[in-house]
Amino acid sequence: MSNKSLFGLIVLLAAIFVGWSSFFVVDQTERAIVLQFGKVVKNDVPPGLHFKLPFVQEAQSFDGRLLTLDTATQRYLTLEKKALMVDSYAKWRIADVQRFYTATSGLRAIAEERLSRQLESGLRNEVARRTLHEVVSGERDQLMADITATLDENARRELGIEVLDVRVKAIDLPTEVNRSVFDRMSTEREREAREHRAKGAELAEGIRADADRQQRVIVAEAFRESEKIRGDGDAQAAAIYAEAYNKDPEFYSFSRSLQAYRESFANKSDMLVLDPESEFFKYMQADPLQR
Repeated sequence: MSNKSLFGLIVLLAAIFVGWSSFFVVDQTERAIVLQFGKVVKNDVPPGLHFKLPFVQEAQSFDGRLLTLDTATQRYLTLEKKALMVDSYAKWRIADVQRFYTATSGLRAIAEERLSRQLESGLRNEVARRTLHEVVSGERDQLMADITATLDENARRELGIEVLDVRVKAIDLPTEVNRSVFDRMSTEREREAREHRAKGAELAEGIRADADRQQRVIVAEAFRESEKIRGDGDAQAAAIYAEAYNKDPEFYSFSRSLQAYRESFANKSDMLVLDPESEFFKYMQADPLQR
């Protein structure tokens, strides 16, 4: 190969290299800037094919998608100085590419580390302004909205980052106080159970006393009714006996004597010492009607 051909090949390769270094592509999911000697000369380059000065300018691209910052669980104090363990995360993306690059040198790790500190500080302030009930349920949505607005304002100003949402995943009590809380809850439940049992026993005693009273009333009324019926029966029987006696006194006397005999001689072991001529044996004689 001649020197002329070699020189032409070198020039061609150099032209290809210069041309390759003069263009860069920005993807749809990226945000880009162009630097010249470390200074930003083109901010927020749109997606597509772009030209830059070779060897003088440099293109830097960053992830422009929605990113998630998942922080570690932190301990916070409420307005009543009660400790809570809060687990949270934030959704963010780059809003100002130049400010993001200036503040973090374009490193996501630095951006998330600083954003995490701001999120922790914001949560600490918001939790400290609220009671335990408000943090857990009463104003939980408002707390997340407030911390989102505050964090977004600070992150835009300092980091060029847009914070779209902050969410509290879990709120727990510290491990050292869980047992005391559970014990207190158990004690309260036992106290409530004793109160319910006492009320139930009192109600049962009232029902039992009322039932006993009703039983005594029913038995007394039944006894009174039975005595009344028995008295009416005895009166009717006496009237029948009197009527029968008036119709045939001798037959009535005979019937009563037979009944007396049956009752007196029902038990063979009984012994009677009587005069055979007594009135009791009147109807056992040969001709009792002639007496």
